[in-house]
Amino acid sequence: MITINNFRQVALSFPEAAEEPHFEKISFRVAKKIFATLNVTNKQACIKLSEADQDVFSAFDKTIIFPAPNKWGKQGWTYINLSKVPKAMCVDALRTAYCEVAPKKFSSLLDKG
Repeated sequence: MITINNFRQVALSFPEAAEEPHFEKISFRVAKKIFATLNVTNKQACIKLSEADQDVFSAFDKTIIFPAPNKWGKQGWTYINLSKVPKAMCVDALRTAYCEVAPKKFSSLLDKG
């Protein structure tokens, strides 16, 4: 399990990550592109993954990490149940989502330390 505050701290720890409102949710962006949203009420996040990464993370448990319905899921948008996901897995998935969206100059900084 990961708390809302922990999720927020991890998302904002990435280079140039910013928090902005997105309709009734919170979004986390890099270079104006969303890599994650947070639904505080439902304790659920939605992250942007590649199709391959989405398959890998969803294979763990489809009640915890699963593709969004319809075309959004086919585009890589993936839900995470924050009440059930192991913290280390959520951090890994969030990092993967950031690297999927971030310009190389930012995502390469994660590899350095």
